[in-house]
Amino acid sequence: MRETTDAPTSEGPLQLRCLEVFGGNRAERRELSVPGMDVLVHAHPHDGAASGGDLHYVSTCLRGAISRFMVADVAGHGESVGDLALSLRKLLRKNINTPDQTRLTRQLNEEFSGISSEGKFATAVIGTYYGPTQSMILSNAGHPPPLWYSAVDSTWKLLTPELAESNSSVRPKDLDNLPLGIIEPTEYHQFAVQIGIDDLIVFYTDSLIEAADADGRQLGPSGLLGLANALDAGEPAEVCDSLLARVGEFRDADVADDDVTLLVLRHNAGKPPSRSAGEWASTLGRLITGR
Repeated sequence: MRETTDAPTSEGPLQLRCLEVFGGNRAERRELSVPGMDVLVHAHPHDGAASGGDLHYVSTCLRGAISRFMVADVAGHGESVGDLALSLRKLLRKNINTPDQTRLTRQLNEEFSGISSEGKFATAVIGTYYGPTQSMILSNAGHPPPLWYSAVDSTWKLLTPELAESNSSVRPKDLDNLPLGIIEPTEYHQFAVQIGIDDLIVFYTDSLIEAADADGRQLGPSGLLGLANALDAGEPAEVCDSLLARVGEFRDADVADDDVTLLVLRHNAGKPPSRSAGEWASTLGRLITGR
């Protein structure tokens, strides 16, 4: 497996190859390309630090059929939690070929519980894009819900299990889907949505929804959705910058008091490498069932 971090700036997006990883907890602004997705990584650690507690992760495997995206937020911010964020990143890298992401998230929780200290924990959202069926499969460990722009009806939504079809997933229970490192064992469920060409998905950390106005009122997920509804859907970089600008206008401060990380995906419906129908069906079964 080849790993990519802090790649030098070059013309055009960085093309990730099979089993290649891009990620970390350092300041980053980079366009990536994986089969079916244009990606913008925007990571800005708190107070200009070189690294922080937010973690971003993009990988592709299985000959380009599967691309995985993750944003995580270790409790706190800045370089003081950077080492812990990198530990979480190593766990994800080790599990790059784990097809069932619910099992992956359970393993992350178990291992993170063992390495975390001083009561620190992490929230995370993990998405797996399966190219042959153009599906996005998500698991959420206590993280803010991603934003989803549907190009078909030109609307933004919060990407939650309620948007998935009724047979897609078991609904979360009271002690399920907790942040990583809170309690072990914890169950993590997944749900899937079908995405269309030019759809957008935005993963982000809580600095956006915790932005507060002059009265101390926080934006929250519904407020962020309201800001997104006023955006022009376009290239990932444009969406990222426009959303951050609107959050900045709402916030009663010059800068965010936390690390800021966004992962903006645009579905271009590019085809993965050719395989037989039987091979793709077998792979999808492994993704959903873990067998």
